[in-house]
Amino acid sequence: MILFKRALSKDLRLAASASANNYASTCTTVYRHQWQTNINFQVKKMETLEPYSQESERNSKPETENPSTSSVSPSAPPPASVLRLWRPAAQRNVRNQWSKMASYRQQWNLASSSGRSHATSLVNSYLSQRYLPSMELGVLNDMPDIREKASFKLVKQQEPHRSKLLSAYRDMVAAVNYMVNTSRSMRCFLKGPSSSPLVQFSSYSEDVNDTGDGGGMPVFSFSPIAAFEKLAEELVQMFELELNLKRLLVIELLSISCETPQVNEFCWSDELYPGEFDDLSMCNLYSKENHQLVTPRLKDCNSAMHALPVQHNHQPNQEILQVYLTTWLAEVNVDTHRVNEIFTTIGEEMHVSIL
Repeated sequence: MILFKRALSKDLRLAASASANNYASTCTTVYRHQWQTNINFQVKKMETLEPYSQESERNSKPETENPSTSSVSPSAPPPASVLRLWRPAAQRNVRNQWSKMASYRQQWNLASSSGRSHATSLVNSYLSQRYLPSMELGVLNDMPDIREKASFKLVKQQEPHRSKLLSAYRDMVAAVNYMVNTSRSMRCFLKGPSSSPLVQFSSYSEDVNDTGDGGGMPVFSFSPIAAFEKLAEELVQMFELELNLKRLLVIELLSISCETPQVNEFCWSDELYPGEFDDLSMCNLYSKENHQLVTPRLKDCNSAMHALPVQHNHQPNQEILQVYLTTWLAEVNVDTHRVNEIFTTIGEEMHVSIL
């Protein structure tokens, strides 16, 4: 009886061990099947992606690219191993681009502040010259040619303020152009063949099938490349609209003068500095095909100005000039709260502070 119990106990242990081994083998098989299914799903997802838009494709391609490459048959999507390497490369690129975006925003703020300071000095000097003939000079009234000499000096003071105001505007144009280029550089493309032993990535597309977004997979935690691009586009649009409005103010401020005939006379269609139209075309404010500037408009307003004045008021009064300076300071097209919210959202996604 004792021998029978020992034999039965031994058989039960063997059966339990065999059952555990079978269960472990079954779990391993199921896990491998699920892992292979996930990989196949990711590859299938990459195969069914729609091609990137022609506009984005043109922006992402280098200018020296051979046009004949568009006729080359599409290559196979990158394997899963390349996708795993794409994510850290994309993370580095997105961090760098948004760090640049924050830097260009500060560059804009500095240029805008400098422009307003020179605009204020220009307006003060102009108003002093304009109202000088009617001013009571007290004991200085009997000094010969005192008004003429003071007026001449005020005219000379206005010239450097005009030059520095124009320089500040040029810096703002450069800052917006940098923002535009940065907003178009969020994607990370495979450089060279995917079968290469050394996998590298670039900001330019070498394959029409490579969308540069990792198949829509999250770059950090939740957001794909498209989400970062959308926020960057929203940010850039605010500064483009504000730049166009400030251009209108710059033209008005540069044109004010007490001199007859007018020495500084500008109109909307004039190029304010050499190469300005090329710079404005980069930020979608000038059409090279039609040779026309985009008319100013306000944010969230679909209609632009119906017509810009052909002739400017070269001697505006104090109230009008105060409106110009207040409009410059207010930056009505830049929603500061929304801008900070965008940078905060991006920073939380990337787990860094970029404000």
